[in-house]
Amino acid sequence: MRVGITGHRGLPPEVASQVQALLTEHLKTYDIQDLTAISCVADGPDSWWARIALDAGARLEVVVPAIEYRDGLSEDHHPAYDELIRRASDVHSTGMTASTSEAHQAGSEILVDLVDELLAVWDGHPARGYGGTADVVAYARRVGVPVTVLWPEGATR
Repeated sequence: MRVGITGHRGLPPEVASQVQALLTEHLKTYDIQDLTAISCVADGPDSWWARIALDAGARLEVVVPAIEYRDGLSEDHHPAYDELIRRASDVHSTGMTASTSEAHQAGSEILVDLVDELLAVWDGHPARGYGGTADVVAYARRVGVPVTVLWPEGATR
């Protein structure tokens, strides 16, 4: 089973904690020996899913949206990003250089095309910019990839 992740970054600490608990609980629905987590490993849900899955014994594949992608992530996330890239069994790339919203969407579409299911840490609202969580969910639904939305009841961004 290949399970990808998309989700909102910059969640408030209380919501972040609830989302991590939802991801940990949802992981129990899979056979770990047969699970490959797929992520772009940005800070937030992407990295949480990658780490939770790896720590449980699953494999990890990473999609890198652009050569400059890491540079656009918060500097305090770089060590976690680097570690997750090192632990990945495979790394996929768009071949794009600039870390733009178009590159992010292209990376997300590669991710969706690689998975059997997409987890979406999504509040159900439209994307704030092209390539946001809502756009990734819409693409997955358009190409027939099942989407499981994980969002704490009553939570807001």
